[in-house]
Amino acid sequence: MLSDWGQLESGEHRISLVGGAGVIEAIVHIPKGFHDARTKAVAICCHPHPLYEGSMTNKVVHTLAKTFSKLGLVSIRFNFRGVGRSEGKHDNTIGESTDVVLICQQVIKRFPKAQIWLSGFSFGSFIAANVAHEVNAAQLISISPAVEHYDFTEVVDPGCPWLVVMGDEDDIVTPSAVDHWINMSPERYDYFQFPDTGHFYHGKLVKLSDLLLQQFQPVVEAI
Repeated sequence: MLSDWGQLESGEHRISLVGGAGVIEAIVHIPKGFHDARTKAVAICCHPHPLYEGSMTNKVVHTLAKTFSKLGLVSIRFNFRGVGRSEGKHDNTIGESTDVVLICQQVIKRFPKAQIWLSGFSFGSFIAANVAHEVNAAQLISISPAVEHYDFTEVVDPGCPWLVVMGDEDDIVTPSAVDHWINMSPERYDYFQFPDTGHFYHGKLVKLSDLLLQQFQPVVEAI
């Protein structure tokens, strides 16, 4: 549990969180120069679909976590229920959403003055968006949002800045479907589309990280 972290040094550390169906396996990334009192935000990173080999070891999710750490934020990537050592079984977004809320509650207890940032890739982007309003997220990041598989139009507006990143050659989520969703309320999102880029950002992970650093360095400095 987060309350059992104690004093962690910079780097990656395996921890156990409490989910609605039992233990959630997670890895926390602690940035260099970490100090509880100076932790501005904690970024939660949600992985792609559990039934299609999605896990916290996914390269896009790992890139998100490492990039947030470079920004000086604590970041957490975790396995949804039924993946790896996380207990329970896949619950078609319902239990997964509950688990992210519970994770955020534990984060707030451990870092009461820190903002909550939510990020997700593909399936994980829907889970993050689905609970952002409930956990009062300060920032939402959606990578290749699965708008054809989950109804993002039913998501409660999170009331925070929302960055969306998409590859123009995505073979899992149709780029035009994401464009249509964005165009329904274009003022709501900061939208970036990567050229010559598929769903898993092969060969483009460094560029993805660079984009996130460029976008969020000023935001972090302003907190």
